[in-house]
Amino acid sequence: MKKIERIEHEGIIREISDEYITVEFVNKSACASCHAKGFCVAGEEETRFVDVPYNISTLVEEYKVGDKVNLVLNQSLGVSAVFISYAVPLVILIFFLLILSNTGLNELAVGLLTLAGVGIYYLFVYLFRDRLERIFTFSIEKIN
Repeated sequence: MKKIERIEHEGIIREISDEYITVEFVNKSACASCHAKGFCVAGEEETRFVDVPYNISTLVEEYKVGDKVNLVLNQSLGVSAVFISYAVPLVILIFFLLILSNTGLNELAVGLLTLAGVGIYYLFVYLFRDRLERIFTFSIEKIN
């Protein structure tokens, strides 16, 4: 079995500015190849834009608007993003739910305080979004 070391999406350069290269790509769901995708909501495709900052890999080649490129993200960063987005909030939710359930508060208070705990976590993620953005960046490679 081949180990996937990076995540790739094929895209097209739509804009080049002084700081970023904007790449358009089609985000396909995992079941996009299914024969029933036309009838299923889960089979939808969505066009997205990603700003790729200039770094060593983007300065190696000359890019122009309309070039086909691969957006590349290391798989370990993808796993970290899933951990930050889903696993940590789930642990916080379960922790608050279990702790607050044993305090004698009514169910409504427990539910609201639990959601507040998760909300505060996402507030911190939002406040540190600039730092996270520097960590979770795509690079691009020209498609020949």
